[in-house]
Amino acid sequence: MISMTSTGRLLTTLLASITVMGYLRSAHASDHLDSPTVATNPRADIGDLYAWTSGDGKQLNLIMTIVGQTFSNVVDYTFHVDSGKSLGATTATTTISCRFSADQRAACRVNGAERPLRVFAGRRDDPFFNNVKGTRAAYQRAAAALRSGVATDAAGCASFDATTIDEIQSEWRHTDGGPASDFLAGWSPASLVVSIDLDLVTKGGALLGAWATTSSDYGQLDRMGRPLTGNALLGTLAAPTASDKLKEEYNRATPQTAARFAPEIEKALGLYDSFDGQCGNQLLAGKVASAGRYRELATLLADDRLWVNSASKVCTQLFAVELAQLTGQHALANDCGGRAPTYSAANVYRSLLATGKPVGIDDGLTRDERDHSSNAFPFLAAPDADTRYKK
Repeated sequence: MISMTSTGRLLTTLLASITVMGYLRSAHASDHLDSPTVATNPRADIGDLYAWTSGDGKQLNLIMTIVGQTFSNVVDYTFHVDSGKSLGATTATTTISCRFSADQRAACRVNGAERPLRVFAGRRDDPFFNNVKGTRAAYQRAAAALRSGVATDAAGCASFDATTIDEIQSEWRHTDGGPASDFLAGWSPASLVVSIDLDLVTKGGALLGAWATTSSDYGQLDRMGRPLTGNALLGTLAAPTASDKLKEEYNRATPQTAARFAPEIEKALGLYDSFDGQCGNQLLAGKVASAGRYRELATLLADDRLWVNSASKVCTQLFAVELAQLTGQHALANDCGGRAPTYSAANVYRSLLATGKPVGIDDGLTRDERDHSSNAFPFLAAPDADTRYKK
């Protein structure tokens, strides 16, 4: 029975979460409404984070989208850019913190001081696209197979047969049996866009770890780096009260204090390793199907920073830095990685969790319905004329 396996309980929780998303139309981003604190204050809820180098190799571009459609005048919106010479080993940090007036004008400072910045603040179309209904249907197929008696190994990976895998992946590529549709289409959150000279953020080295926070007089409220991590992989096996507590604690953590969440994230990774019918090929998965198989990836994800190789001005691939440095994919050594608005984030992220490669899981969507740019500031498409721009 599904209730007797950790993988089955995980699927049940994920299905319930996605059902709730269907009713919360404001819950549109890749990290949204993930704890009671931000659920009741959408203007402090980070939806998405983007970080990549400019085409001329002179600036770092940063975007933070907020689930609410305006900014709060009692919340600090902060980009953290840690710099170093190798993945995870950073020695300096630059903060770009912005506070808004009641009329939505941004005042941004770099490490507490005024520095040359190009800033946009206003509503824009978020480029994250996601076939949520297809994902839910795929999980339902997997849950049905587990109810029928499909076994899971000691690491929590299910032994789905080829027919089941085909059914799961077909559901993922469709919406209600028809062509895939973007559940997030038309979402236009408050967006904070900053371009900053690289020499201000590379004090420790050319490798940058970018993450974002919102905070108030009550402390840090939300944190985000990569898409989906905090929302999809944390607390999925816990009871609602315990899950809420985990997410609150996670949002108040930093990359330096977040390793304690790795065991919880690890519980979710076996499910994703199941979705291509081959256990053990997930990114960084251990060779033996035992407890700890997914610990290395879980630790990397708990750190939750977007890694950018600022020595490169070519940006094509989510996880490029990690793949180059941790798996020896030398073809990506000159890719800036990070996350540009033109990336297909959901499919790449899920594929790495299922196949260990940037391809393999396809939700039927290849691009956002709007045209975004990685070169033309402020990069995100305007949803309407109600935007504010400041140089």
